[in-house]
Amino acid sequence: MNILFLFFSWHSFAQAKKWKTGILRDEFIYQKASFPQCHAATIAETKEGLIAAWFGGSYEGSNDVCIYTSRMENDRWTDPVQVADGVINDTLRYACYNPVLCQVPDGELLLFYKIGPNVAGWTGWMIRSKDNGRTWSKREPLPNGYLGPIKNKPVEVAGILICPSSTEKNGWKAHFEYTQDMGKTWAKSPDINDGKTLSAIQPSILQYKDGSLQVLCRSQNTTINQSWSYDNGRTWSNITATELPNNNSGTDAVSLKDGRQLLVYNHVKPPETASEGRGVRTPLNVAVSKNGEQWYATLVLEDSPVSEYSYPSVIQSQDGMVHIVYTWRREKIKYVKMDPSQLKIQKIKKGQWPD
Repeated sequence: MNILFLFFSWHSFAQAKKWKTGILRDEFIYQKASFPQCHAATIAETKEGLIAAWFGGSYEGSNDVCIYTSRMENDRWTDPVQVADGVINDTLRYACYNPVLCQVPDGELLLFYKIGPNVAGWTGWMIRSKDNGRTWSKREPLPNGYLGPIKNKPVEVAGILICPSSTEKNGWKAHFEYTQDMGKTWAKSPDINDGKTLSAIQPSILQYKDGSLQVLCRSQNTTINQSWSYDNGRTWSNITATELPNNNSGTDAVSLKDGRQLLVYNHVKPPETASEGRGVRTPLNVAVSKNGEQWYATLVLEDSPVSEYSYPSVIQSQDGMVHIVYTWRREKIKYVKMDPSQLKIQKIKKGQWPD
């Protein structure tokens, strides 16, 4: 019995260590906060370093939910600071949702977020910082019908900031919103899917060296769904399913300087009978690909069966390191720093995570 116990303990330790290679730092952004719950973190790099944001309050959708930020100073995260709320007037207040940070190259730091009674009724807003997130402007409403980036970061292509967006009113549909002047004027694309056969929300935009773009989307189809553009994001192909599973939870991805694509997601395949394709939000995984089609397993950030580990946001900083923030049990925001040159990879076959 003791020998068997030791063997299985060693095997479990070896497996856990195997999926951690490349991680340099793994910590909570804060230990204590004025709010009991948090969710939907986002991260960006400014000239002064990293900044993260998320929403926090009593619970998602409560009208006391506000947007908070924390900056990396002297190699430590600062205490959370409230930077936006959902106060409409003296008698009306709504919840805030899904902040998205965007450092415009040689420009301002932008923070997009939503305010509303629910997802179907939210509206798009933004604030600006000229001092790397230390102070912020008064909030600005986005034009009627515009929501800005829904969950994941914009990318700049040919001088245009492309914001991956989506709606959930009449089916889950993805679209893109464009600005050439840091959010002063806007244009947008039609929906790239009808929300009936294949659903798609919360796109992440990936860029390839040949100029093509790919988006990976959350869905209700038990799969991560994708679309491609070959004209700088003006038009997009029909939505198709990838081999990667999706548990009806948010993902994020980033194009690395070495040409690979890196995806953070819950590698969870819900039963086909699951309502709206919902599955548990654990484990939280990292995969890489050279072409956006064949993916390779590389990290397991969390694998506890307790609660959820979800809604990641990922960037690569100027020094080449990769930075990830995500929801930890709705109680805290977790931060992970990794070196992509150290990653060990193993092929994902037919959507199955190795071992």
